[in-house]
Amino acid sequence: MSENKTVFEMIIDRDIDANIIYEDDKFIAFLDAFPVVKGHTLVVPKKRIENIFDLDDETANDYMKVIRNVSKAVHDTFNPEGLNVIQNNGEFAGQSVFHIHFHILPRYKDEHDGFGYKWEDIEFTKEEREQFAEAIKSKLDA
Repeated sequence: MSENKTVFEMIIDRDIDANIIYEDDKFIAFLDAFPVVKGHTLVVPKKRIENIFDLDDETANDYMKVIRNVSKAVHDTFNPEGLNVIQNNGEFAGQSVFHIHFHILPRYKDEHDGFGYKWEDIEFTKEEREQFAEAIKSKLDA
C-alpha cells in the first residue's frame, strides 16, 4: 500500500473496505464511512484528479451522468424530501481528501442529520451584481 494514495485510491484498489454501490471503468460510488445522514454517498473518479479545476471536459460529462444516476438511485431508495449534491474545492472550502468527489446527501424532514447547511443572504447593489456578472463572464472559456 503506497503512502501517497488517497483514501479513495485505497478503496478503488481494495486496500480498504467500503460499501460500494456503483462501479465502472472510470468511476466508483460508495457509502461515506462517516455519514452525516442516512444514504450519504460519495461518487469518485478512479483517475486521481485533485479538484474541479483539474477536471477535463470529457471526464466532467461522464462524471455528471454517473452522479445523476447514483443520485436517482439514492433518492428512489430512501425517498427523502430533498437531496443535496455537494463538491468542495480546497481545504478552506471543506475539502479533506484531495481527490475530487461529490457528496450525495438525501435530506429528511423529520430526521436530524449532521449536515446543518444554512444559507444566509448577503445584500449587494444592482451595480455590484452587474460588475460581478461581467467579471465572471470575462473569465469564461468561449
